[in-house]
Amino acid sequence: MRIVDIIKIIKKSGVKIVSLSDLRKLLDIEKDNTSYKIAEKLVAEKFLLRLKKGVYLSAFNPPDSFEIANAIYTPSYISLESALNYYGVLPQFPYSVTSISPKKSKKLLIDEKEFEYVQISHKLYWDFRREGQTVIASPEKALLDMIYIVSKGLRRIEFEDLDYSPINKRDFHKMCKRIDYRPFLNKLKEIGI
Repeated sequence: MRIVDIIKIIKKSGVKIVSLSDLRKLLDIEKDNTSYKIAEKLVAEKFLLRLKKGVYLSAFNPPDSFEIANAIYTPSYISLESALNYYGVLPQFPYSVTSISPKKSKKLLIDEKEFEYVQISHKLYWDFRREGQTVIASPEKALLDMIYIVSKGLRRIEFEDLDYSPINKRDFHKMCKRIDYRPFLNKLKEIGI
């Protein structure tokens, strides 16, 4: 298959992020090695950008930062400053795209954009949803995550600067009852939400 034909198929598919297995299905290729060679050729021609081993960004339909964050480090969901800003709770736009993961904390720089992943216990890895192509915390869970991470001394934020109007306080307090961690409960009381 010619590169021109491959490019047409990728453009027409509308994919934003493509794995080697996606490429195999899209192009009806039988061998993994063939899809790898095609992907490498497309990277060299700048039609694809390598995101991580076996995962590429399409130059024809570039994904947004949240979609990239979800694809780089899995499992993860957008939370903390990024989600709070997205929902209008945090007025300042964060420098990096912040996510929560049950895996080890990590910072990555991709195409001059910082992606930060903060580890949270498996017991607290819940209440996120898919919005379009993005997996993101609910506003209430993003706030809970932030308070939890701050109570562990891993972050600082001025809680008095936040706009709590997008937060469903009943749902938020119901979620907070699931947390049995004294520093979190103390921080919650201090904030007075």
